[in-house]
Amino acid sequence: MNDLAGKHIVLGLSGGIACYKAAELCRALIKAGASVQVVMTDAAEHFITAVTMQALSGRPVFTSQWDARTSAGVDNNMPHINLSREADAIVVAPASADFMAKLLHGRADDLLSLMCLARPLDKVPLILAPAMNREMWAHPATQRNVAQLRADGATVLDVGAGDQACGETGDGRMLEAEELLYEVVRFFAPKALAGQHVLVSAGPTFEAIDPVRGLTNLSSGKMGFAIARAAHEAGAQVTLVAGPVSLPTPRGVGRVNVKSALNMQKTLDLLSQQATVFISAAAVADWRPAQMTEQKIKKDGSGQVPTLSFVENPDILAGIAATARARSGALYCVGFAAESHDLLTHAQAKRARKGVPLLVGNIGPDTFGQDDNALLLVDEQGSTELPRASKLQLARQLVGEIARRLPAARP
Repeated sequence: MNDLAGKHIVLGLSGGIACYKAAELCRALIKAGASVQVVMTDAAEHFITAVTMQALSGRPVFTSQWDARTSAGVDNNMPHINLSREADAIVVAPASADFMAKLLHGRADDLLSLMCLARPLDKVPLILAPAMNREMWAHPATQRNVAQLRADGATVLDVGAGDQACGETGDGRMLEAEELLYEVVRFFAPKALAGQHVLVSAGPTFEAIDPVRGLTNLSSGKMGFAIARAAHEAGAQVTLVAGPVSLPTPRGVGRVNVKSALNMQKTLDLLSQQATVFISAAAVADWRPAQMTEQKIKKDGSGQVPTLSFVENPDILAGIAATARARSGALYCVGFAAESHDLLTHAQAKRARKGVPLLVGNIGPDTFGQDDNALLLVDEQGSTELPRASKLQLARQLVGEIARRLPAARP
């Protein structure tokens, strides 16, 4: 998806081995629809060449404040002014400890620091991706600088942990290119859910028959995980309760893994007490075996099939919605209905039965395991179709619809 279509990013590189990740980031930004202008310090050129960055960005790379080439269509020998004026954001990745200290004190002795200082503060945001040795990152001076840069309005991203080029292990690695891309996309996303705590359930449940068998369904969890990401992009604090799936946790989202419907109910009942929005996207099993055998059920050659009895699982969403109503609507609940036919009829009935203001319906066989989906939103006023699109696109649309409804949902 062209998440950054129409955006122009100035990508700044200061010195550090993490410059190789800047090459990947440049490609990722362009793939997301942005145009990229690279600016490098002298130190950065010791780690990666301007030729490489020019090939990836498709634009000449600027390295000196004395560069007389025309920039931004202006021939005034002021690239530090011209380049910043056309940018939607300046992203410095990597941002070394020295470069951040320089910015803190307003020093501007190279093109990149000049540009950061000369940018219009109210129009061109500054995003810094730190990269350094673990001891440098933990040093009180660096931490003071990071805190002050944030206070001054810069967005200073966190760092990754792991093996470092020096052979040590710890905090200080620059985030990976895909993580940085996510942070840039999230920066520009409307913060429609700022201040909200969103609880999302996702994936199937697994109801054990014996130690190696159980009942489950074809839900992949992809829709719920996309919703968690979209809610985080929209500025919410997000907690994701996931059934047994192998999907990576969306960046910035807290995750709790569960297995059975009873596990999920207990976890959601607890977490919903702190949430303001609950989106029940999990495909919870309707029934579970009345008893789980302690050992694997074996064939005995008789041809007789074991007799299994089942009990109904609790209705998690209906229970949480009822509790929310008792709390005077402090929690806005959204349900999901995965149907095989007559979607509108079943979704309307399910919304009334669950007692929720918004029910999201889809045709299960058409979406389980897929990367795209089509949704039907059902509320008290009627229904709205969201045409087939990627699950992330739909999740963003759904988050917008929920945000639009929230004021009416408050007492």
